[in-house]
Amino acid sequence: MISTELNSSYLVSSEEDELWGLSVTTVGQQKISENESYPPTNHPNGYFFNVDKGRILNEYQLLYITNGNGVFTYGSAKQSCLITEGKMFFLMPGVWHSYKPIENTGWNEYWIGFKGDIIEKIVEKGFFINRAPVFSIGLNERIVDLYIKAIEIANEERAGYQQALSGIVMHILGLMFYRDKTRDFEDENLIIKINKAKVIMRESIYKVITAEDIAKQLNLGYSGFRRAFKELTGNSPSQYMLELKLNEAKLQLTTTTLSVKEISFNLNFENPDYFPIFFKKRTGMTPGEYRSSK
Repeated sequence: MISTELNSSYLVSSEEDELWGLSVTTVGQQKISENESYPPTNHPNGYFFNVDKGRILNEYQLLYITNGNGVFTYGSAKQSCLITEGKMFFLMPGVWHSYKPIENTGWNEYWIGFKGDIIEKIVEKGFFINRAPVFSIGLNERIVDLYIKAIEIANEERAGYQQALSGIVMHILGLMFYRDKTRDFEDENLIIKINKAKVIMRESIYKVITAEDIAKQLNLGYSGFRRAFKELTGNSPSQYMLELKLNEAKLQLTTTTLSVKEISFNLNFENPDYFPIFFKKRTGMTPGEYRSSK
């Protein structure tokens, strides 16, 4: 017997919810059986679509496939991507798209729809444009748990539930971005060495040490070390060390009476006069202003 397992909610948001900056419109999960028509007949009218004609939404959606295979087509050029388990696609408002499971496999899908100023600003900053909207994140129990928790909260629909759901959306979005960025980084030995490098940097925050020195300690060539470090962390080794020094400077400014020059000297900034410039560039305040604000 062909059947669809469906658990979904279609939500409303108040003016207060929208002031929060992110509100959830829909969340759910369904299992499509082999050779079942898609979308199934119990799909709500507001989201039902003909896979041949496709559709355009007025919201964002994150769809996560945990079993089965399918095809996702999008954009005015109607580009197609093969969807396999462990992939997530990010639907954007105003963009034509269509998707469906391959008939002889079916699939399991989780989705959450949302809108608001917060996601608009993130997209405007360029994080999700100029690339295919399909993210290879693998099968991840934490992400499945987040969808399930969102479904539970939506079904209860208690006061403040939209704010709780908005946090889950941001968590899923962040994990999707993170796991897609690091999906090709599979050299376990190199990962161990990069993690070791981060420990060395943290423990050497008051010492004079360069990224080249650390690469040498780890028996790695500097260019390969720098490339791998940035791929895994998102920062070059030198940038990462500067951020560690910045965090320590903040701590020193708020917990000691050391002068700005003393802090700069202790943290071994090559040019003490550069420290206030760097600090203001990263925090928007001079070291003195930061100290006074705390």
